[in-house]
Amino acid sequence: MRHNFYVAKTEKGWEGHRDGKNHAIAKGATKKEVVSEMIRHAKHHQPSSLKIHKVDGRIQEERTYPRSSDPAKYPG
Repeated sequence: MRHNFYVAKTEKGWEGHRDGKNHAIAKGATKKEVVSEMIRHAKHHQPSSLKIHKVDGRIQEERTYPRSSDPAKYPG
């Protein structure tokens, strides 16, 4: 079972969430600090996926841990 994590902009700054949980795992003023914290969580709960959103809510990037568990078998 893959664990899904998200980083998104909110009214209060940036937040990181785990799929199915209502509370934020990580909060911060900058996207960079929240992404760093969520990477740690995603690596701890492998196999996992981390979706990083832009300010407008669209997905900017998706990372999988471990990389070999990526369902899309192409780089990028």
